[in-house]
Amino acid sequence: MSRRQRLRGRDVNGILLLDKPIGISSNGALQVVKHLLDAQKAGHTGSLDPLASGLLPICLGEATKMSAYLLNADKHYWTECKLGQVTNTGDAEGEMIATQPVPVFTEEAVNAVLASFVGEIDQIPPMHSAIKQNGQPLYKLAHQGIVVERAARRVEIFSIHLVELSGDRLAFEVHCSKGTYVRTLAEDIGAKLGCGAHVSGLRRLQVATFDIDDAVGLDELRDLVDQQGPQVADTMLLPADYALNSWPQMNLSEDVAFYLKQGQPVLVPKSPTAGLVRLYHHGQFIGVGEILDDGRVAPRRLVREN
Repeated sequence: MSRRQRLRGRDVNGILLLDKPIGISSNGALQVVKHLLDAQKAGHTGSLDPLASGLLPICLGEATKMSAYLLNADKHYWTECKLGQVTNTGDAEGEMIATQPVPVFTEEAVNAVLASFVGEIDQIPPMHSAIKQNGQPLYKLAHQGIVVERAARRVEIFSIHLVELSGDRLAFEVHCSKGTYVRTLAEDIGAKLGCGAHVSGLRRLQVATFDIDDAVGLDELRDLVDQQGPQVADTMLLPADYALNSWPQMNLSEDVAFYLKQGQPVLVPKSPTAGLVRLYHHGQFIGVGEILDDGRVAPRRLVREN
């Protein structure tokens, strides 16, 4: 029996933009989508906590091979902070560990603090995170009351804008690099304001070039599938290469495509000088390549052709 025969479900390929609701984990949402679409294979592209909502691209079938590139993508968030209260998790699900009075801030003062975080910054990952230390996820240690030293990580804040300031409520939008912990950013903003803060609301608005306005809600998806069957979602799927549409595109000749599919680096005229590229053959996306130091293109992640 072949591997494909052993797999259960439909051979569904593409990217579904899901608007994950509050109250369910990213993996929980993924499993619901996989079941609704009766898909053989699925993976998400970066966790959102149960407290958070918003854009969760779900890769299906051959598109799962592109998941890692979306994990590395920039992201936009809308964030609401509760000023004057610090929790042990950095969000509203944690226990209160400190409170301070909240001064009356001007928008100018808050904007100045927000602007101070733009650029490359170092963040210490929160204990309540999935980062592993000595093979153990930090959150498991945190649940045991264990706090360990964590190395700072360099991330980049591309932009941050004040949305609302009202009493002890502060809302902002942030465009940040992969690996940014918004909870940590909120705590650091609160510390710089002198009153402390934790995240009370979080919504992801963009991942790479994908936008929340193009996403489908879980309840809406469930209703459509109940009414019309799992195939109804196939029309919502984006091709796998949409995850990479800001990358250079290379169109391969018959001979060049043949050798590249055998795993061999190839010479392609007018190639970029470095970096990752999208590869096409007869107009069809066949995967990701990387420019080597000698100018050849090496296959890095190929997808099955239809």
